[in-house]
Amino acid sequence: MKIAFFGLMDWKENILSKIKEESDIEKINILFFDDKIEEHLEEIKDVDALACFIYTKITKDVITKLDKLKFIATLSTGFDHIDLKECKKRGILVSNVPVYGSNTVAEHTFALLLTISRNVQKAYSRAIEGNFSIDSLMGFDLYGKTIGIVGTGNIGINVARIAKGFGMNIVAYDLFKKDALAKEIGFEYVEYLELLEKSDVITFHLPYNEHTHHILNQENVKKIKKGAIIINTARGALIDTKALLSELKSGRIGGCGLDVLEGEIDIKDDTAVLSENYPVEKIKTVVLNNMLLKNHNIVVTPHIAFYSKEAIGRIIDTTLKNIKSFTKESPINLVQ
Repeated sequence: MKIAFFGLMDWKENILSKIKEESDIEKINILFFDDKIEEHLEEIKDVDALACFIYTKITKDVITKLDKLKFIATLSTGFDHIDLKECKKRGILVSNVPVYGSNTVAEHTFALLLTISRNVQKAYSRAIEGNFSIDSLMGFDLYGKTIGIVGTGNIGINVARIAKGFGMNIVAYDLFKKDALAKEIGFEYVEYLELLEKSDVITFHLPYNEHTHHILNQENVKKIKKGAIIINTARGALIDTKALLSELKSGRIGGCGLDVLEGEIDIKDDTAVLSENYPVEKIKTVVLNNMLLKNHNIVVTPHIAFYSKEAIGRIIDTTLKNIKSFTKESPINLVQ
């Protein structure tokens, strides 16, 4: 069996170390690549399996060029970077890492929120320049504020638990309600528009798909309570960037903490934007993101909410279990 790993950043040594502990996996022919998968299709044309992170796009065009491909293991919970429809058509199994960063991402959600609520970023920038004036650095308490959690999966539930510790009031929206947990933790499910109207802080914890695309958009953003804070540690395209920028400028949105941006892959690969056939809509998104980043009421991190030592360990362990289970013809953590 031959498997190719893509987009691992600095995880390669950790993976190799773990593989040595797994005799079954050690026998597999494993290839590692740092570059785009499209640049290595000839080298991997006979692979049986792929393992990748979210920045490696497994498109229909890629899949059709890999005749022997039978299995894809994504080193993530989300799988919107993989063409599942084409995989299903060709009988290719796809596994993910369903739970690895439930507490990790929830903690980063509050790192962003506290940075905004207490002006940490502005205060730090001022202090390292030798300016210790506190003018315009007054923050606000989280205690007693209402937080609206959009999506109550494992991460959203952990956000609710942390919010309760801060003494916040909690409302939540989800198509699939967890009434027992809502009662245990102490939060109330409401309709989405009601959540936008009631919340002082709105935080997004949904998977990205055709139904959640721009769930915050130019129409419903007008329902947001004036001065509310927006936090997004899920997927950038849950939020319409143009709508977000407009309401930040108007003051309806009081601030944003974003670990993800719409079209963030295009920002990472800025040379692609210069190509002749690059889609105009994607160029517009890149421009809007650049405008967004200049706003003084925004805190941005480069998609690191998941990126803790413990979470990466869980990702690697689960991915290797997924691969091992596939080799034994008993696949686990299948997304389809």
